[in-house]
Amino acid sequence: MDRRNFLSLGFAMFASGTASLAGCRGYQHAHVLENDDKDLVGSHTAGAETYQRLIDESVSKLLGRGCEPADIQPAGMVIGEKKRICFIGVENCTAEEIGDFKEQIYELIDSAINESQQYHEISRRYVDAGLKQLRLPPDQLFIKENQRNFQAAMEEMGQPFDFMLFAKLTSGTTQQNKDYQRDYLLTLELVNIHSGDFLKESAKLRKGYHRSWFGKMFKY
Repeated sequence: MDRRNFLSLGFAMFASGTASLAGCRGYQHAHVLENDDKDLVGSHTAGAETYQRLIDESVSKLLGRGCEPADIQPAGMVIGEKKRICFIGVENCTAEEIGDFKEQIYELIDSAINESQQYHEISRRYVDAGLKQLRLPPDQLFIKENQRNFQAAMEEMGQPFDFMLFAKLTSGTTQQNKDYQRDYLLTLELVNIHSGDFLKESAKLRKGYHRSWFGKMFKY
């Protein structure tokens, strides 16, 4: 077989293979995960398997310390009395867009704290209404005047509080050729609005992301 015929045959085989691949259609399916099934591990970003573990550990640490009266107990509070907490929100400072997980992280932290029976937590609807009324972003609440105005607004709604709770997600990325490691950190900060004292607890999870040999050859 001469060189011209060989190249023609090779091109025809390649075109045929490409056409066959183009004609194949992928499909998507789903299944319900049972309670004892493991969460899926996100291949490109953090997911349920990351956030749930971070929440469980950080909340557990905070509850373990927050129940100690000597930590940041408001003046005049009776030992054993439930602390009134205003959970401000979740701040995402990671390298990823977390999408609808931001709302779910808030709800999971909120539920875990309420179920502990150690705190009385103000409904988020009141918190959002107070911030909206004053047109305040959460990070402006550390300005004393803004904090006083927010407290007054909450008291008018019959929702006084002694503590503000902030949740913050951060990440750090280490690159190794095409692979990389991302360290996720969830920090919970509980601030006593009367004294400025605070408790801070964090949970960390490391996750590796890897690109396969096939993925290196064929990028989508």
